[in-house]
Amino acid sequence: AEVFGVAIQHNAAGIMVAHNHPSGDPNPSPEDVALTRRLVEAGKLMEITVLDHLVIGHNKYVSLRERNLGFETL
Repeated sequence: AEVFGVAIQHNAAGIMVAHNHPSGDPNPSPEDVALTRRLVEAGKLMEITVLDHLVIGHNKYVSLRERNLGFETL
């Protein structure tokens, strides 16, 4: 609910999610992929598109959308 709160307040059509990995390794964990799936499904219910989920570390990032992780068509 917290992730979508501001989007709902502003009638946003979409959101991007980003977080860092303190280890510096930007490769998504299985938990990151699972969270992305849950966010995408929740967004569908509210008609808010999750545009991407970025994982950041050591001046690099990984786009879960580009890797189709958590954005698979169910």
